[in-house]
Amino acid sequence: MFPNRALTISAGGRYHHLRRILGAGAGALALSACATGPDYRPPSASELGLPDSYSVAETEDRADMLTRWWTLFDDPQLIDLVEESRAANLDVAQALARLKQARAALSQSRASLFPTIATSGGYGRNVGIRGATLPDTDSFNLGVDASWQADIFGGNRRDVEASLADLTGQGLRYADVLAAVEAEMARNYVILRGQQAQLANARASFEIQQDNYEIATFRVQAGLVSSLDSEQARIQRSQTAANIIDLEAAIAQTTARLAVLAGREPGAFRERFSDAQDIPSGDAGIGIGVPADVLRMRPDVMAAERSLAAATARIGVARAALLPALNIGGTIDTSADNLDGLFDLVSGQIFVKLAQTVFDGGARRAAVTAREAAAEEALAAYRQSVNTALEDVENALVSARSAESQLVWYEDALQAAENFAILSRSQYRAGLTDFVTLNNAESALLSARNSVDQARTARSTALIQLYLALGGGWEVADIPDGSAVEPIGGAE
Repeated sequence: MFPNRALTISAGGRYHHLRRILGAGAGALALSACATGPDYRPPSASELGLPDSYSVAETEDRADMLTRWWTLFDDPQLIDLVEESRAANLDVAQALARLKQARAALSQSRASLFPTIATSGGYGRNVGIRGATLPDTDSFNLGVDASWQADIFGGNRRDVEASLADLTGQGLRYADVLAAVEAEMARNYVILRGQQAQLANARASFEIQQDNYEIATFRVQAGLVSSLDSEQARIQRSQTAANIIDLEAAIAQTTARLAVLAGREPGAFRERFSDAQDIPSGDAGIGIGVPADVLRMRPDVMAAERSLAAATARIGVARAALLPALNIGGTIDTSADNLDGLFDLVSGQIFVKLAQTVFDGGARRAAVTAREAAAEEALAAYRQSVNTALEDVENALVSARSAESQLVWYEDALQAAENFAILSRSQYRAGLTDFVTLNNAESALLSARNSVDQARTARSTALIQLYLALGGGWEVADIPDGSAVEPIGGAE
């Protein structure tokens, strides 16, 4: 390293031999063959501490990419919704704009590897004084200026490497947003169908409760029972009516959410999903693979790895700033009194300036330390993203299996509740049981129906989360200029 003392060494002069110009450029190129800073190598699965298998998995079959997992639900409306969100969601549009910014930043970084050339030209006319003998004269001039900072220690190339990693990472973040929007759209659609199912349950129960209230009122009027029965029937009916209103509001909110996810105004889907349909169920029989798969299937994990690559490359940028900078430039000028003679006399100049900052109060060394700390932070963030991905997979597996097991028991409970309600209605109308028993039976039936629908909703939403956790919902072809997603080993 060079000492921190301020000193600028410069040399300039007029050169008339092309051989000298080429020699200076060739020497600079030879010096630029090296690059400061560490060469990046992605951490391996063992270095990241990845386990060989998931702790809650019964199989380690290879996980498919599940790029279009929503088709596994075999629901045309769900498929249409997800495809609409892919094309029109505004979060996706923002991610695409950020990707374009990263691509422009890469172009700016690459521009530093090339010379800067500027041209200038001018025309002037000297007007003679009236009565004098001096004639009017014209003057023309043309000039070209060129400058280039030779990348002696590879600082510019490290900057390009960092920008390329940023572009790759931004493309992967675009894919991550895309996958998240798809999952959110599917999840809300499943929730909507579950809410509609619960609304149908509540309305069916309300009709029965209305009938029970009328029967209880008739029996009170006939003196067969006290008004206690009719009041209990009235309470149950009113509570169910209030629950219907609550469900209708929730359905309206979920429908508005679907519209916004599709890039539409909140009321755009009010009529589209007014009719209830079955809760869609996906395919749980997929191979989840091994934990190491998250390194190549999860776009958020891959993006975090690219951030680490960019941070590592910027260490080289900071270290290059400690070393000398070589600037090569030149000018070509010509002038004449007329256009025909403009190129009769051409003069040129080339200069080479070598500059080294030798004292800046430790600012540049502090910048190196800061970049090294940023790389440490990026490594920790990468490791955290890996652990979070593994957590997502395991949690989704547990949720999916729990919902599947619960559904079996809830369906059994529903069958028993239906039998209990049928017997209770029959016995109450025959006067063989009291209204408390009937009320309990009707409440148990409504609860059992809702529990089954909630379990079906939970099973499907858990599958959606599992598909997302495994890295489904995207592929390189989804990313504009997806070739940028390929891992980099340095700037081209």
